[in-house]
Amino acid sequence: MALGGLKQRLRRGLKATGNAVSGALAIGVINLMRLVPPDAMENAAGRLMRRIGPLFKEHKIGRANLTAAFPEKSPQDIEEILLGVWDNLGRVGAEFTQLDRLIDFDLDHPERGRLHIGPELYAAFQRLANDGKPALVFTAHLANWELPAVFAASQKLDSAALYRRPNIAAIDRWVRKTRAASMGELIATGLDAPVRIADALKRGSHIGMLVDQYYVRGVEVTFFGRKTNANPLIARLAQHFDCPIHGVRVIRLPGNRFTADLTEEIKPVRDAQGNVDIAATMQVITTIMEGWIREHPEQWLWLHRRWR
Repeated sequence: MALGGLKQRLRRGLKATGNAVSGALAIGVINLMRLVPPDAMENAAGRLMRRIGPLFKEHKIGRANLTAAFPEKSPQDIEEILLGVWDNLGRVGAEFTQLDRLIDFDLDHPERGRLHIGPELYAAFQRLANDGKPALVFTAHLANWELPAVFAASQKLDSAALYRRPNIAAIDRWVRKTRAASMGELIATGLDAPVRIADALKRGSHIGMLVDQYYVRGVEVTFFGRKTNANPLIARLAQHFDCPIHGVRVIRLPGNRFTADLTEEIKPVRDAQGNVDIAATMQVITTIMEGWIREHPEQWLWLHRRWR
């Protein structure tokens, strides 16, 4: 065997071994975190990330993003928002290990649960669930963005969530095993994702997806006054399947509680021939998300490069 081939096999073997060790350690940490009561774990994780978050390079990315998005805010305001971003991210990380324990919704006493769903919101959810149609539901990286899928599954809604598969196989297996029980069907992004989404829509399912990240091959939209690219998948699906679009967001409340909003049906923008205008429809969705983020900027994930 050539020396180059041997080196390549050795590198692959070392990488596989490293991933296996990392996966085992990660699962061990997750299992230990599940031994801690959720509130205590979330509060500790939030405090920790407030302290160490500013040490990461993403802090500079977040500061630049916020300064551009909110030119009227002072540097002190920007830093305070960023600390809130790190706090929220720490809590999301802790909640990731406890997703199956976070939904304790009681229709008779909605004020008692961790997720507060008022009568109007619950009625809107029931209309969406019982209209006999499939639906496309978008959300953003706000508060804990995984809770809508958990709540939908807890209410026996036929739903599927599009997710990005972790690089480490052991973590991916854990995610699929634990989330599938609490979040309904999981569809990993990949070559077969469009086929699986199409099959789910044909049976009347409700497809949830995050649409607030930069997408290289996306359509151009304006977000906080700056041009960026949005993933057009949800608009293309609406065009192909002619099904309604809704937006859902989660809002973090004091005391480790949450509430949520569900939009009315969002009609795709159509051109003169009646076809869905993909870019214009994505602009409508992007503008809605911008409004959500402006209300609670400390709860959005400003730490990635949304503008390129």
